[in-house]
Amino acid sequence: MKKLFIILLSITLLVPSFGKVFIYASFKLNQKEISKTICVQRKMVFNTCNGRCELQKSLKKYADNEKKMQDNLKEKAEIVYIQNTNTPLYTLVAPVETAAKNFASADKKPVSITVVAFRPPSCFI
Repeated sequence: MKKLFIILLSITLLVPSFGKVFIYASFKLNQKEISKTICVQRKMVFNTCNGRCELQKSLKKYADNEKKMQDNLKEKAEIVYIQNTNTPLYTLVAPVETAAKNFASADKKPVSITVVAFRPPSCFI
């Protein structure tokens, strides 16, 4: 199931890059019909175009469409990066001083030692 999913995603990512190949292949499959019905030079006796004029038109149309899509993506990317931020107004607050200074005094001996925090070095054991 995972392999099928990976193959499907890979194909979906690669399909847009083969756009010109698909256009050319569809042209080759329908070249006789295109040269008889759509071609500009279809009424001429010695038609040397054989529908290639339509191939050039469709390739140009595809390139223009691709360019338009890239321009659209660029515009969307530019819009994404524009951010209007409001800066909040900060005011200075005066520090509050306490009257009593609380410091640990080293005059007395410690009453007990916590076992969890105290671990003697292993080299002395």
